[in-house]
Amino acid sequence: MTKNNSVHIPYPVMGLKIENDWNLLTAWCRYLGLGWQDLAARSHLSFSALSKLENGDNQMSDDLKHVAFVMGVKPEQLVD
Repeated sequence: MTKNNSVHIPYPVMGLKIENDWNLLTAWCRYLGLGWQDLAARSHLSFSALSKLENGDNQMSDDLKHVAFVMGVKPEQLVD
């Protein structure tokens, strides 16, 4: 039996990503109606830490895993 390693990204999230040239973290935030201030408050991360994640730094870091948990998605769904 083979294991399916694909990551599901809903069409509306991909649409936001493509239409606006956003990364997946930003697209998910907009899709979920979260602003950066909301995400910072919910995750207890600084804007600096969120900015690093948005720019693709620290992929699969503990911060990214925590943000994914707060957003209710898998960390793999936030990585471009």
